[in-house]
Amino acid sequence: MLRLLWAILLLGLATLGAAPNDYLSAKQKFDAIESGRLRAGSRVELSVRELDAYAEREVPVGVRNPRLQLVAPGMATGTAMVDFGKLRRALGYQTDWLMSKLLDGDRPVSVTARIRSAGGRATVDLQRVEISGVAIEGRTLDFLIQNVLLPLYPNAVVGRPFELGQRIEKLDVEPAAVAVLIGR
Repeated sequence: MLRLLWAILLLGLATLGAAPNDYLSAKQKFDAIESGRLRAGSRVELSVRELDAYAEREVPVGVRNPRLQLVAPGMATGTAMVDFGKLRRALGYQTDWLMSKLLDGDRPVSVTARIRSAGGRATVDLQRVEISGVAIEGRTLDFLIQNVLLPLYPNAVVGRPFELGQRIEKLDVEPAAVAVLIGR
């Protein structure tokens, strides 16, 4: 009886160790999408766990502990600890002394966005940003996007359509996963 219990315990531990690595799973899926080998009509699903694991490994310097919540169809919230000074320097921007005093140091950041897509294009509309517990939304958020974010990061695509590329037809953002639909 004791041997049977040990065998069951070892089998259970082996099964836990054999669980697929979420980062590798996500990376393989992204690689398959980028390779162009997927047939038209293919649907690739990325779970929240896979997306979190991928983000954890791929975020730039200055961003830690990224997490994703798919809060409703077409709505996502991302959270992370962000050191804006480190992030700017990692992106190649110089910061003067005063700005470095304002930007340096970890801050909890949360961003909620509505994601719409069809026809190989997507639009990301920021709904709410929270930095160190201070919520920004509505007209104040629009003002900051136009007068702070876009001047600092002119390549940011917020509130306007952009090409998805890689033959991606559409992104389905649902509470359990994000599905990538391949077209043409």
